[in-house]
Amino acid sequence: MNYEVFIGFKTIVVKETLRFARIWIQTILPSVITIFLYITIFGNFIGERIGTIKDFSYVDYIIPGLIIMPIITNSYMNVVGSFYSARFQKSVEEVLVSPVPNYIILLGYITGGVLRAFCVGAAVYFVTTYFTELKISNLGFTLIITFLTAFLFSTAGFINAVFANSFDDINIVPTFVLAPLTYLGGTFYPIEALPIFWKEASIFNPIAHLVSTFRYGFLDLVETDLTLSLLIIISLVVILYLIALTLLSKGIGIKN
Repeated sequence: MNYEVFIGFKTIVVKETLRFARIWIQTILPSVITIFLYITIFGNFIGERIGTIKDFSYVDYIIPGLIIMPIITNSYMNVVGSFYSARFQKSVEEVLVSPVPNYIILLGYITGGVLRAFCVGAAVYFVTTYFTELKISNLGFTLIITFLTAFLFSTAGFINAVFANSFDDINIVPTFVLAPLTYLGGTFYPIEALPIFWKEASIFNPIAHLVSTFRYGFLDLVETDLTLSLLIIISLVVILYLIALTLLSKGIGIKN
């Protein structure tokens, strides 16, 4: 990466970072409040009645899933909101005519989503320390899964922003795709507890693989084939990135 290209990448990343940092009350604080409510209601009130799951207290069992939920939504919403706004305001055209390669533009937006996801994830994890003394068993593995998750859904947000025709369209995927997949992904219960149909269908649910691998990072608890889960996650990252890069290179949603 030469100096001029690096400056272009840095400029986009700084813009994206300042964008969510300046309005942290809207971008970071809601996730902190939500995690507090989830742990209070599900972890304490309901958890006392459920007891333990696989030798872990219920609140400890659900914390990895509760942390990855805002990581998914924040990485997604950061990119979809930012890039669609750039399309809507026509400011993205100024970026496209600059001597910055398309892959750098894409990586700049994705990096902004990844940074917001890490900020939110760290804030949410800090809140959980008030409810439990749970320690991260595999910190390196957990950070890798966090990065892959944020990268995956930042890229998905970019693709949604390309095809969105209105601000209402950017909420379709979170409402009708991400929310159902999250609640069927084993966040609040083990996948084995699902009915047979949904249990077998969970292999096609990427969030189920993300939750299980993230839970392994926290609890050292193996619920699925880790190799298969990692292969699925990495494959989706590569596929969505190539799709997003192709859409940007062809100017779909921008030139037409």
